[in-house]
Amino acid sequence: MIRIDKKEGDIMDFFSNLSPITQALIATLFTWGVTALGASGVFLTKEVNRKILDTMLGFAGGVMIAASYFSLLAPSIEMAKDLKISPWLPAVSGFLLGGLVLYVIDKLLPHLHINFPEEDKEGIKTTWKRTTLLILAITLHNIPEGLAVGVAFGAIASGVESTSLASAIALAIGIGLQNFPEGLAVSMPLRREGLPLSKSFFYGQLSGVVEPIAGIIGAWAVTIARPILPYALAFAAGAMIYVVVEELIPEAQRTGETDLSTIGAMLGFAIMMLLDIALS
Repeated sequence: MIRIDKKEGDIMDFFSNLSPITQALIATLFTWGVTALGASGVFLTKEVNRKILDTMLGFAGGVMIAASYFSLLAPSIEMAKDLKISPWLPAVSGFLLGGLVLYVIDKLLPHLHINFPEEDKEGIKTTWKRTTLLILAITLHNIPEGLAVGVAFGAIASGVESTSLASAIALAIGIGLQNFPEGLAVSMPLRREGLPLSKSFFYGQLSGVVEPIAGIIGAWAVTIARPILPYALAFAAGAMIYVVVEELIPEAQRTGETDLSTIGAMLGFAIMMLLDIALS
């Protein structure tokens, strides 16, 4: 039997008395704060050991993969059953739509992945500076993370048994953990590009500001339209998996240190799985 101490119970009581949108806002402000914490690493060192960064990026990918299934796809399937919908329909269609939307945005929004040469910039042609393109790349990929947290908290108001406040909090904690290396991965390249320390930190943490915005939108959308819940959860999962495969894994293995990034991914998956199961 798992015991919940008074402090832990007080936190749960505090959250349970808030509206889903307020819950999502607080949770995504936390994930944004961890992004800022990672970005602040630029004040401590000029360069992060590449092996450590690869491991951390792999860890972030593992967390996102586990969160996509345990916190998003699995509840989506259960909700579909409760709503008398074919269980596979929302999960498959929402998942693919999430990836498709990220793919379209990826092709339209000008951006440049970290450590890639400027000639490899993606999106429509633009004269924007390299630093701007780097920031946009991470900002784009933070949208599905905020959306996932928002949808998870919004789902609680639906009353579906497969959702719980504890699992939504576990998702927010997991997303926060993997945001640390992302914040670091943004601020360090900006510093190498010649930006002052203060600006490198500012733009590094700014990449996470979209998470509270996306979180509020996600929570609001599912609270006013319960039937879209299973689709919304699967959509967020598809968008996150797209980010992992398109950005995090290639970047983590770019230097050839595949063992370290793989170990990091395994650890990230295991920790997110532990959080979801232990807190649910």
